Amino acid sequence: MKIKVLAFGIAKDIFGSPTAELDIIGDTTADLKDALETTYPRLRQLASYMVAVNNEYAQDNSQLTERDEIAIIPPVSGG
Repeated sequence: MKIKVLAFGIAKDIFGSPTAELDIIGDTTADLKDALETTYPRLRQLASYMVAVNNEYAQDNSQLTERDEIAIIPPVSGG
């Protein structure tokens, strides 16, 4: 399945672009994370990151479709 992913914060730097497109085997958020971490190994170095699907945070077992809007949300700090 071909997935387009939006990247924010440090994820954009890791991807080298505000978006990434990749083929994944499977159809869950966990499958997407595996594909992302294989393609962009530096992503594994983040303490954590969230996946949002259609403007809602997704769990690892959430089902994906090619039409979904998917975003990678890295940890944020503020003050």
